[in-house]
Amino acid sequence: MTINIDYEASEQLEFDYEELQKKVVEACLEYEDFPYEIEISILLTDDVQIQQINNEFRGVDAPTDVLSFPTIEYEASGGYLNLENTSKDCFHPETGELILGDIVISVERAKRQALEYGHSIEREIAFLTAHSMFHLFGYDHSNEEELNKMEEKQSSVLDKLQIFR
Repeated sequence: MTINIDYEASEQLEFDYEELQKKVVEACLEYEDFPYEIEISILLTDDVQIQQINNEFRGVDAPTDVLSFPTIEYEASGGYLNLENTSKDCFHPETGELILGDIVISVERAKRQALEYGHSIEREIAFLTAHSMFHLFGYDHSNEEELNKMEEKQSSVLDKLQIFR
């Protein structure tokens, strides 16, 4: 597994965010019984940069807490079996790892949300990482049923890691 983490936010975090994110990524993969070794990239940034990315890729000229850029277009949520036959170009030619996608998190927004929700910044970063991982697995929350499914998955992963609100 390869996790590339870049930190470009001006505000520093006072905990080992790399270790936390690695644990969350691994727990999400285990929860989904994901059948491939993966490569993902995570960028921790600020509101200005995430707004630019959001505008460029989604046409939304506003900051957000997290963006997910899956490499794979799934036919169904969690439909990642047999990708070696349908998505060969998504595998790294040298490592054989499935390039799952990219995660972008605004540290500024995460800090504000942690205060708003009354929990730690660690919990918020873990939640945003888990939330984005399930998007990279093909899950969405465009309707209430999908939202409930994603929330259940995120909660199960964070509960297993004992990362509570």
